[in-house]
Amino acid sequence: MHVSVIIPNRNGGATLARCLTAALASRHPRFEVTVVDDNSQDDSLEVIRRFPCRLIRLPRHSGAAAARNAGARHARGEILFFIDADCLLPPDALTRVCENLDMFGPKTALGGTYTPIPGDALFFSRFQSVFIHYGETKHAGDPDYLATHALALRAETFHRCHGFDENVRPILEDVEFSHRLRRAGILLVLDPALQVRHIFNYSFRRSLKNAFTKSRYWTRYSLANHDLLADSGTASHELKINVTAYLVCTLLLLAGLLTGQYALLGSIAVVQVANLWFNRGLLADFRAAGGRGFAVAASAYYALVYPIAVGFGALVGAAGLGMRLAPVRRVAPR
Repeated sequence: MHVSVIIPNRNGGATLARCLTAALASRHPRFEVTVVDDNSQDDSLEVIRRFPCRLIRLPRHSGAAAARNAGARHARGEILFFIDADCLLPPDALTRVCENLDMFGPKTALGGTYTPIPGDALFFSRFQSVFIHYGETKHAGDPDYLATHALALRAETFHRCHGFDENVRPILEDVEFSHRLRRAGILLVLDPALQVRHIFNYSFRRSLKNAFTKSRYWTRYSLANHDLLADSGTASHELKINVTAYLVCTLLLLAGLLTGQYALLGSIAVVQVANLWFNRGLLADFRAAGGRGFAVAASAYYALVYPIAVGFGALVGAAGLGMRLAPVRRVAPR
């Protein structure tokens, strides 16, 4: 099968060369690579033109969904394979995609995930890669969504389902598309062995900013979609328990300090032990990816810091949705 690899890009010059080098090193016999540049302001175009791939330029900044749709319109392959401009494909990825889609039949969309070890060596990048890998592969047999860092389906299916919604909030176009595919009778399959290496380059600040932004958008989407409590990939039950445990511990700490009932402080340890037990699968993956030292540091960050950004993002997202849905009070003219 002929595969069209579609890569949306917005100011990705720092990672594009590695991304395209990996994509073009595929051992699959028939494929093409298309980069859709979303009106980048960096040196992306210079980088892209150094590689034997198709370049599509959007005249104005339109978002990743619009870029992916533009790439799909120009694709010649039977299979569309979407990845990101900061992802590195292994040489056998396209062949694996074709084998899976052939095995599961025409009404199938196939997803992959991140490798536990990212494309850079930073602590917060490794934390994020393990966190996403765990969340996305936990229910591989019945995923709630397929992420666009590795998403493949037949071109006919993509066009019949009208592609990505260009009006949905950023970061969530793949979730919305996955839900729409399922409603159209398309089987969602996640292959845990289909892994791409992501270049995060995450600092402490960028890690927390990402957590806040994703939580904000996800909360708004989930409330509108009536599935806030769903065990959905990285928006997992474990993460929701983790944020709830942090809130409970904060309230116990304040209550103990304000009332002088310091026995309440002992309850904090009980809550956190229960939280870590519930998250034991993720903590085990931290250790497998980086050893005991990394596991201890990543677990502490996950339990004591990460919930602040996620929880605050959820509050802002919920408040934003409430303001948008609130009825307008009209004042009668005097």
